[in-house]
Amino acid sequence: MKKLLTLIALLAITTLSFAQKAGDKISFTATDLNGAAVTSEIFAKNKVTMLNIWGTFCGPCIREMPDLAKVSEANKLNGVEVVGIVIDILDRKGNVDSRIKSSGEAIIKQTGANYTHIVPNPEMFGGLLKGIQAVPTTIFVDSNGKQIGEAYLGSRSQKDWQKIIDEILKK
Repeated sequence: MKKLLTLIALLAITTLSFAQKAGDKISFTATDLNGAAVTSEIFAKNKVTMLNIWGTFCGPCIREMPDLAKVSEANKLNGVEVVGIVIDILDRKGNVDSRIKSSGEAIIKQTGANYTHIVPNPEMFGGLLKGIQAVPTTIFVDSNGKQIGEAYLGSRSQKDWQKIIDEILKK
């Protein structure tokens, strides 16, 4: 409960607008849940990257993860990659909370969401994640690291995400 209140307070003090706007280049250096380095260069290998920002405490996030796993598999040949960002994994000092990490890993295993999941660094909360008011929040990024359109708030089904992806790929 204390962790949830801390996260709510962190989100409440951020501005209402997202730090990243359509057309802004996203830049970050972080790690994934396995400790491997992940940078914004991840975008260059795809036509489109779907960044899904989720929390281990979020029922809708967890319920949509099996559909996101299906979206990920179905779109690999289209040059689309799904990447998760686990927003609640850091403690107040900016260190990975091992209990939350274990919970996140269990959720990923249970839901089959075997795509890359990023552990955000504290600087990401002042950039890419600034202004995130709710989870799940999903943004799409092109191969140049620029956000496509606006953020999508809330969970969706595989069918609904596929419609959005198809529209983005047409442009």
